[in-house]
Amino acid sequence: MTTLIINIKELLQIRTATETKVCGEAMRILPRIKDAFLLIKDDLIADFGPMNSLPKLVANHTIDAKGKLVLPAWCDSHTHLVYADDRAAEFVDRINGLSYEEIAMKGGGILNSAKKLQKTSEDELFAQARKRIDEIMALGTGAVEIKSGYGLNTESELKMLRVIKRLQESAPITIKATFLGAHAIPLQFKNNPDAYIDEIIDNMLPRIADEKLANFIDVFCETGYFNPAQTERLIIAGQKFGLKAKIHVNQFTSIGGLQICLKHQALSVDHLEVLTEKDLCDLKNNETMPIALPTCSYFLSIPYTPARKLINAGLPLALASDFNPGSSPSGNMNFVVSTACIKMKLTPEEAINAATLNAAYAINLEQTHGSVTKGKKANLIITKQIPSLNYIPYAFGSNLIDTVIINGKTNG
Repeated sequence: MTTLIINIKELLQIRTATETKVCGEAMRILPRIKDAFLLIKDDLIADFGPMNSLPKLVANHTIDAKGKLVLPAWCDSHTHLVYADDRAAEFVDRINGLSYEEIAMKGGGILNSAKKLQKTSEDELFAQARKRIDEIMALGTGAVEIKSGYGLNTESELKMLRVIKRLQESAPITIKATFLGAHAIPLQFKNNPDAYIDEIIDNMLPRIADEKLANFIDVFCETGYFNPAQTERLIIAGQKFGLKAKIHVNQFTSIGGLQICLKHQALSVDHLEVLTEKDLCDLKNNETMPIALPTCSYFLSIPYTPARKLINAGLPLALASDFNPGSSPSGNMNFVVSTACIKMKLTPEEAINAATLNAAYAINLEQTHGSVTKGKKANLIITKQIPSLNYIPYAFGSNLIDTVIINGKTNG
């Protein structure tokens, strides 16, 4: 099965197979070809180039992209999209002046989601999550990471991870699973959080490994949740089961968790809204990917990750939606890219690099996703007829997507 896209106004994010991430000044560069073609064979990118070099061939399907841009589908490297119900009541609490921490202290937040999830069947969780997968695919996402973390006991965490496994088996997009048992301290362990760490290490991790339910391990390393020492215990335990670390850190406070992540070569450090000069310095000369979650900052009205400081320091940056019911109830990566430009002052080129190639790196998919490269997955966005690349983040309220292609097939 071959699909040929012709007359592409601009084909964006052209990369060689050796380019796995971009850092610093290089993030301002988004390689492109004007007046281009792209050939898909089965589920892979087979060829591309300028129209004047298009070889003679007969494709099963031809798409005329005159006036349209083509770019890689988004990779969403941090989500919590398996959950039982919304938290719209807390949304009103925030409007009335309560902070995220205050809502959590009165029984809302993560513990609220956990209470709902524990009462919800696996089949119902799967049905709700499958609809969310369809939604983000229609918005141009071609790969996604999904965390557990609303179970907070062994059976419910396993239930969440089994739902994610079912999504991996049924959905066309690539899905990576992250075990986030240490998302919050359950009420029964409130006075002895280290005992909950023991529960995770002794009971949850072996069963998760036995069923091959996770690719990564995560911890909410933050004041009032899990401290750096507890985070380190879990990172080390996860490594013993082959789980790389992707850690929530520095969302509200800088307490040394970042340094623990770097010590153990975490794949990514996520949030970083609070970043000290020491944190910034320590991030240099590491392979760990910083991930910013701008729509979480937008929704909670908290500071944004200092993206300009990170990039100006020569560091890479990825973007993700943080899709979850409490602090970012949207998986729209188009809005993530726009928000990063509007509020974090990324250029459109930087934002697209952060939401494609660097985001693929942040979930170990840089060899197969995130760029227009021969041999990579044919996961592509074809825009509507638009004036320029800059128009993608500029027109933040418009649906600019004409067609989404996942694994070589038109979505929908």
